[in-house]
Amino acid sequence: MSSFDILSLKEAALVYLDRSGGLEELCEACRVYEGQQQDEAVYTFCISINPTDVIEVDSELGDIVLHDPLKATKVFQSVCYLAIKTLELLDKIHTESQINIILKFTHLPPFPEYTLDLCAFPRANVLLKPVFVEGLVIALTRVTKYTQGARFLCMNEDCTCSSGYQNIRVHTPGATEFATVRNDFSCKVCNSQMKEDMKLRVLGDKQLVKLIPYQALDLLRGHQKASLKYQSVTLFLRDELCNSMGIGQTYKVLGIPAHVHQWPHVTWSIEANNIQPWEPECSSKVSATFLELLRNTVGSPWRFSAIAAHCFGLEIAPPGFYNSLKLCLLLSLVQTATDSKEMFHSLDILVCNNESLILDRLLTYSLSLAQRGIRHQSSTEMFASLSRDEHGAGTANIHAGSALLATGGICMLGDLGCYKKDKLEAIQTVLEGRTVSVFIPAKKYGEDVDQQLSFPLHCSFWALIDIADHSHRSNRTECAALGTADLGPIQIKLADAFGLLLQCRDVGATGLFHTTHILQQAVQSGAGLYSCTFSTQDYQELVAQARLLQVELSSGAEKIIHGYYMASRRLRTQSQGVKMSVGSIKLLISLAEAHCKLSLRTQVLEEDAVIAVLLCESSVSLKHGTSPLVLPPDAAFPCDMSDVDSLHRRDLILDQLHQDILRFIYAYAPGADSYITEE
Repeated sequence: MSSFDILSLKEAALVYLDRSGGLEELCEACRVYEGQQQDEAVYTFCISINPTDVIEVDSELGDIVLHDPLKATKVFQSVCYLAIKTLELLDKIHTESQINIILKFTHLPPFPEYTLDLCAFPRANVLLKPVFVEGLVIALTRVTKYTQGARFLCMNEDCTCSSGYQNIRVHTPGATEFATVRNDFSCKVCNSQMKEDMKLRVLGDKQLVKLIPYQALDLLRGHQKASLKYQSVTLFLRDELCNSMGIGQTYKVLGIPAHVHQWPHVTWSIEANNIQPWEPECSSKVSATFLELLRNTVGSPWRFSAIAAHCFGLEIAPPGFYNSLKLCLLLSLVQTATDSKEMFHSLDILVCNNESLILDRLLTYSLSLAQRGIRHQSSTEMFASLSRDEHGAGTANIHAGSALLATGGICMLGDLGCYKKDKLEAIQTVLEGRTVSVFIPAKKYGEDVDQQLSFPLHCSFWALIDIADHSHRSNRTECAALGTADLGPIQIKLADAFGLLLQCRDVGATGLFHTTHILQQAVQSGAGLYSCTFSTQDYQELVAQARLLQVELSSGAEKIIHGYYMASRRLRTQSQGVKMSVGSIKLLISLAEAHCKLSLRTQVLEEDAVIAVLLCESSVSLKHGTSPLVLPPDAAFPCDMSDVDSLHRRDLILDQLHQDILRFIYAYAPGADSYITEE
């Protein structure tokens, strides 16, 4: 390129900086450096770059910015140096090499060639230009230091390079620490050995993150073929980008691919330039069949959710089987939220039954409806694991387990009877604290002191207890409280940590009907066996729409939730010695909000609170025994739902249970007479 062309590029760069406000930012950064006492070898300046605006100023400069960012950096480095010297902004800068320019891309053209599919191979053929990548964070390291820039002096005192700032080395994308600073550099003037001026070394923060395609989560649901494999890519986060990515979260990263040379290997990685939270698009349009059902059930706040649960999972169980469990699974699904800015309301479910195979299939089917659902495998880590970083950082690499990968979604644990005692205790600790702790020993990972990091846990857990195995019947005592369930090998504290405990009635005499249903499903695959059939896609769209709804508590629902909590806490503490934790009221609110969402409403009514109380009271009774609030065995579905008359009968029973709950609150909640009348 001729000197005239270079001059033309510099003029275009200066015009862009002037129009975009880059010169003002340069002046402000220089004032900050001027106020520092200590001189540095390198001064870093970040310049915001919008390639579209650059192309409008000069098409050739815009092409260089998009396809040769290192060359573009040199152009802006020269322009910034001239501006600093001409305007006398910073006297500490003596040579152009002391300026470290970082081009921060704000946008990229919306064309396919600027989006990199992490599933595409081979990656080595990708041009080293700015691209967008989307994926899920599965591992990250602690923040460590790297050398931004260093000054080298010639050891020959008679050489002109024995002083001054002629030899400055600055980090570039893809360069290792060994490429920036080492002790075998030679002087270009006299060929003598050079040494680093350690007093002027400039350090920055560095963090390594592993990103994997979002499609890899489909493998962890347990549905896709095991022959499919996905490969992660390593992101280098530097300086202000450190700690901007959370483990288990999804992001859209604008970065520059780089080949990291670590003899004898070459690793393909990406230097992150800009990071934005990202969520995959999903259909949130409610199907016509559910919209018609919503219109037909508008007269009752209970019927829509009841029919949706009644007809749910017909591929696994016929209508009328496990209705309460199906309802709770749908409630748990609509309470998922992958947006990290939203508060996550977990809704954990623990199911005890002697038909674990059927229930496992039902939970697995339900897991497929979650936007993010992870089925934990015994061969994988449940919470988090450590390994040594393989990119030379010398620190610990923290890998996400099943629970962290399920952030904002569902983590299915399977049968708890298959876990050892220490693992069950770990599950209980995590459920109670809602954090995952990782201990990093100092000796093993080159740290000064031992460290313990904590990661917030934002997912709901589903688990089973198979009580058919009589060898597990060791925790139940002869003096167990009336109404309690046999929890097999599970301690009551772990059941309390789960929040919602369900006991599915034994199939028993209706086992033949269930067997017939399974055989019909196998023979008539894809054919509708029942008039109330909704497709799996209908349920996916319903859950996707319901989980996006923003709901608020009405005063009536709030009074019922608060009153029941206070009454139950007072009564059970006095009579059973059971302490109702604050988590109980969170569970009640979560259930009421979820029922409201599932019913496609935005205000939580008293009827939603009634369902929440019925499910919560049934769960507490299974753990600690019955209370004066006597409920039928399957309180949320106290009768058959075969026709319209049975739905009307259910409404009447729920109305009566509503009154029973109010009487219970009036009798036992402190100060209940101030907001509930005796009538």
